[in-house]
Order: sequence, then structure tokens, then C-alpha cells
Amino acid sequence: MNIDELQLRAEHLEERISAAKAETRIALQPQFSSVLSKIAAEGARVPRRMRQLDAALLDEAIEARFDNMPV
Repeated sequence: MNIDELQLRAEHLEERISAAKAETRIALQPQFSSVLSKIAAEGARVPRRMRQLDAALLDEAIEARFDNMPV
């Protein structure tokens, strides 16, 4: 994939994540993070809003793991 395709993929995932329920958002995080890493590896700038969304999704995923732990 070239940089333009990666950016389009990231934007598409961003839209899906924004419209999704929590469970789906968490499921899409690994794909989103991977695409952002590839964009950065190509030397392109990853928009701040996407980096912030990725961080928020990672927080949600971690939080979801702890919600299922027995006390």
C-alpha cells in the first residue's frame, strides 16, 4: 500500500470507529494502530486526532480487560 492508500484506510477506520459501539471500537483498535504505524514508517505525519483516537481506544481496551476480572 502506498501512503495515500494508507491514509484513506486510516480515515475509513476512523469513521467506522466513531460510529461504532464500544465493543466494535475495541475490536478495530489493532487494525487502526497498525495502519497508523505504517503511515509513520513511511515517513508521513499521522494527524494528532488519529493519534489521540488510537490512545483512547487503547485505554478502552485495557479498561475492558479489567471489567471482566473477578474480584
